[in-house]
Amino acid sequence: MLRKIFLFVSAFIFITAELFSQTAPPLAANPKFSLGVLFGYTGNFGINVSGTISEFSYDIPLSIKFSGGYNIREAGNPLDARKIFINDNTNGDPDESGHSIDLRLDFAYPINLFSIRKSLLYIGPRYSMHTSTFDFVGGNEFFDITTSQFGLGAGLETYFGISPNLSFVFSGGFDYYFDSQIGGHDSFYNPDGTDISGREGFTYQDAAKSINAPKYEFRFMAGLSFGL
Repeated sequence: MLRKIFLFVSAFIFITAELFSQTAPPLAANPKFSLGVLFGYTGNFGINVSGTISEFSYDIPLSIKFSGGYNIREAGNPLDARKIFINDNTNGDPDESGHSIDLRLDFAYPINLFSIRKSLLYIGPRYSMHTSTFDFVGGNEFFDITTSQFGLGAGLETYFGISPNLSFVFSGGFDYYFDSQIGGHDSFYNPDGTDISGREGFTYQDAAKSINAPKYEFRFMAGLSFGL
């Protein structure tokens, strides 16, 4: 009798162990890392460099991407910026340039999109540092106007495999940035109207328009993703 019980228990343990090993999730996830480089339209021309971690959990098919970008911007209206931040002079030949640096955190979730093997819907916060530079040649005026803004964004990425560790990526998205202080040359304008040394007759909206401060932004970029 004891021999039969021992054989039954042994068989039960063996069968249970076999079934568990086939159906139970792994004890630890096997995270994957990748690097990406994208170029394209970000209101003008931009470049984005990213690092992604995926498959870090066997319960949630979520990826997390950290990225940073450099974007060429329209600087705005140099004559208006001069009036709003400095003085009413009109001498000199105006020249302008603009750029922004953005930091982005995205949470991406896989979706089924036609027959494409890998498509991700992403959403996350953004932080943009915008600078408009104005130079009045011959007018002795050279100044930067800056603003730093938080925002939110969402979009869709599709991956087309080239090799096991290399994919072509197409990304389209939309970002929205919240109003934030705009300033330069000792004049600062705030969304709530608490300006510092602002020039009389001008508002925050005037300042934002004069430097083309980011508000809404569509992004269409393409590039490569390298698996590590």
